Amino acid sequence: MADKSLDAMLSAIEIYNKPNFAYREESFAILAINAWELLLKARLLLLESNKIAVILAYERRKKADGTWSEKKYRKKNRSGSHATLGLFPAWKRLTDKYGDKIPDPVHENLILLCEVRDNAIHFMNKGSRIARHVQEIGTANVRNYIALVGRWFGIDLSRYNLFLMPLAFVEHPSEVEAVILNPDEKKFVEFVEKTIQGSSGSAGDAYSVALNMQLKFTRSKDVDAHPVIVTNDPDATPVTLTEEDIREKYPLDYDNLTTKLKNRYSDFLVNSNYHKIRKNLEKDERFCKERYLDPSKRTGTSKKFYNANIISEFDRSYKKAKVAIAKG
Repeated sequence: MADKSLDAMLSAIEIYNKPNFAYREESFAILAINAWELLLKARLLLLESNKIAVILAYERRKKADGTWSEKKYRKKNRSGSHATLGLFPAWKRLTDKYGDKIPDPVHENLILLCEVRDNAIHFMNKGSRIARHVQEIGTANVRNYIALVGRWFGIDLSRYNLFLMPLAFVEHPSEVEAVILNPDEKKFVEFVEKTIQGSSGSAGDAYSVALNMQLKFTRSKDVDAHPVIVTNDPDATPVTLTEEDIREKYPLDYDNLTTKLKNRYSDFLVNSNYHKIRKNLEKDERFCKERYLDPSKRTGTSKKFYNANIISEFDRSYKKAKVAIAKG
């Protein structure tokens, strides 16, 4: 599913970067949101060892007496197949049930991108102001996506050209914005600008709500001018990459593990007893892997990751909570 997510994001970027495409912003928003939904589902599957139930949607059903059932049933779509989680329900399940701490700017950015998608029908007189805002949102969205793919799956996306072409490349520049926005377009622009201004992020953060891209062309007469290039030069600044297989085998961090245990047991507490049990299990490489910022030296900053099989080891110490879920 992570591969499908990447395919959707690549398609979104490819369409946006076409030199003459009238439905550029709307198409990008639709495909990018699909990419994010698939990415969140892929993360859930990774945390639950590919158990499909983790991405299924559940609902309570109305009983004959008019009251709602206590049990939750698997929701079905129009064709009768089991429905899966949408974008924000998948987000909620990741953060609430599995303890994934996703930065607020990522959430705010996705809200804005959904607004682009949902308001596309109102973009009748789309001018450079709306196009500029969409590009700022889209650029941040792609950057956030790259960061989380690396963090969750250990996948390096540098081999792809994942960027949105600056508007100066895909549109004719204009000195004066002469397009008058209709009321719905004005509301959209106001909402975007208000959200960006109230963003919890700051300059230099790895995740952003929107990114301003400024492009300036200059003509160099210096024959010694050096271009910026992607290179395999061993003298270039090195980048340490994470092995995908390690992330796949040990997908849980401390927050993920602790949140899952809170949901699994009725008598679980984050206390000295829990830490003692966990630290004993950390000695077994079947359950825990310590990763260093510099793997070659195995010194300095490190972080522990856990295999999903560690969870059942806590069954000996805690009582499982009762969960009422029906499969009908």
